[in-house]
Amino acid sequence: MRRSLLLTLACVLLAGCRPESGARTPFDGAAALGYVKTQLDFGVRVPGSPGHRRTGDWLVARLRATADTVLEQRFTHVTAQGDTLPLRNILARFRPAESQRVLYVTHWDTRPLSDGPNERADRRTAPMPGANDGASGTAMFVALADALKRMPPTVGVDLLFVDGEDYGSFVDGRDVLLGSNYFAKHLPDSAYRPLYGVLWDMIGKRDTRFTEEENSVQRAPEVVALVWKRAAQLGYAAVFVPTPGGAVTDDHLPLLDAGLRVIDVLDLDYPEHHTTRDTFDRVSQRSLQIVGDVAYSLVAGRE
Repeated sequence: MRRSLLLTLACVLLAGCRPESGARTPFDGAAALGYVKTQLDFGVRVPGSPGHRRTGDWLVARLRATADTVLEQRFTHVTAQGDTLPLRNILARFRPAESQRVLYVTHWDTRPLSDGPNERADRRTAPMPGANDGASGTAMFVALADALKRMPPTVGVDLLFVDGEDYGSFVDGRDVLLGSNYFAKHLPDSAYRPLYGVLWDMIGKRDTRFTEEENSVQRAPEVVALVWKRAAQLGYAAVFVPTPGGAVTDDHLPLLDAGLRVIDVLDLDYPEHHTTRDTFDRVSQRSLQIVGDVAYSLVAGRE
């Protein structure tokens, strides 16, 4: 069954593509890098902050200029401490009437604390800038929407920007993955079952390298194989490395639990993770270009 699904996906999505040593897609890595800077200029994107509101408004305005349809899921979440967070998922849709769809997911919020293991003690209560953790995936999606506007996809595409991923504790699962949990319970319609999905998270660091996340391999192995094969065809086998990685608690898990075959493309080997040093200079145009090429090629079916 898994082999059959993989072959079907490959025929549908990779028709007309050929292996080559360098990618040629309409995705613009320089534009994506600029979109990282735009988000950082808004300030931290902690839910409820001015930077969070400004970034959300900017995303909706940008996507309405490129996507066929833009939907917002606005909701609130009361934290374990009793704070009420105003949250919104943003869903940009291309070819919304198409039954064969691909779901891409990223989170656009930032963490309220810089409490990563590599942060100095006197900075651990400061909010993190989130250049790679939050802004890189979001910027890649905005640039991908630009590319899909110029050269439309061969399947329906949903770009889902989830909110509230990074607010609370990943140790006990408290107040995290809020937007993906909400989306999993409030799908666009009851029959919503995309061909597959990919979560793109922390994709922008210099010399990025993606291994195969364990939950993804166990629960949607044919999707992992498809994405890594496409990356290799584009000449990016040294970046998408077909070796086992660890299991990660991330936004793909609620979607997998809802029956959607969503994998995680993530490089967690990032010393600046959850620190005040997750700044613009840590993000690479080349990395954004590589990931954007792969993301575009999977849904366009042509260079």
